[in-house]
Amino acid sequence: MEISVIISILSLLVAAIVGFTNLKRNQTTDNRQTAAEMTTVIVKLETLNTNISEMKADVRHTRADLQEIRDRLIMCEQSTKSAHHRLDALENSVNH
Repeated sequence: MEISVIISILSLLVAAIVGFTNLKRNQTTDNRQTAAEMTTVIVKLETLNTNISEMKADVRHTRADLQEIRDRLIMCEQSTKSAHHRLDALENSVNH
């Protein structure tokens, strides 16, 4: 065999090995980058989940507070109605 053919074959083998090594390294780098991005997404989703849970708790407390206010308003309206009846009765008794 000629020396140029041997050098060509060796060069082809070295190029193939270097190419395969670069491919593996790029794949490993891509896998790491994908894992980092997925981790970031997971952390953000967990944060959103926590925030939503807190908002749900706040809504529950707000509903309870609103119900308490409604109950107090009903009592106030009943008291006012009773007071109007008493005033009307007092006014009628003073006028007669």
